[in-house]
Amino acid sequence: MTSSEETPSFRLAYVPGVTPTKWVRIWNERLPDVPLTLIGVSAAEASDVLRGGGADAGLVRLPIDRTGLSAIPLYTETTVVVIPKDHIVASVDEVSAEDLADDIVLHPLDDTLEWERRPGQPAIERPATTADAIELVAAGVGLLVVPQSLARLHHRKDLTYRPVSDAPESRVALSWLEDETTDLVEDFIGIVRGRTVNSSRGRPKTPAQPKGKRPETGGARRKPAAGKAAGKSARSGSGGAKGGKRGKPRRRS
Repeated sequence: MTSSEETPSFRLAYVPGVTPTKWVRIWNERLPDVPLTLIGVSAAEASDVLRGGGADAGLVRLPIDRTGLSAIPLYTETTVVVIPKDHIVASVDEVSAEDLADDIVLHPLDDTLEWERRPGQPAIERPATTADAIELVAAGVGLLVVPQSLARLHHRKDLTYRPVSDAPESRVALSWLEDETTDLVEDFIGIVRGRTVNSSRGRPKTPAQPKGKRPETGGARRKPAAGKAAGKSARSGSGGAKGGKRGKPRRRS
């Protein structure tokens, strides 16, 4: 089978905390013959996966190494601090970075927030992942500042979170190879941007069908019945019998 005969498909990478469910549902409705495969990747490896051809597009967290990549920012997330439920911060609705000055604030290696100056006191070692840092928070070792979706992803009954008013925010973007802006990539861009299927930059699922000729309705003009001339009765036709005058039959004498 040649490449031109291969069934088209679309591979979408996504980083932890990002939920592509809505966009995948719309894709399946609009392009049911093009399967979409989800590929979970870490935030650190997302750009390398795209450059290496491991996915056609990816939902990533900015900033990333943009070499050879295009990116469209989609939305910005609130940043929160994850804390034990009995921590003093749990008693307020929102905190500032300064409010965390006396606490140990964990800094996992997969963190994507850009700080000029990180809040709190640094831990002796950096956890390898956000999931590892969550376990340390539950053990009472420190606190963790993350995008809200990651706090929800790693939810535990013994932990809660509060917004950090002056923390940097996490931006989620759609990214793909600059030289590989295919029709399918354009289709997915249209979906995440909320374009309708018939928008100027969207490709319709099927070509418009020519409208067929409408059948005549009951009120349409009908052709005269066979054997009848238009506007004349059957009695006045030239083929009628003589004496066509109707009356009682004459009695024979």
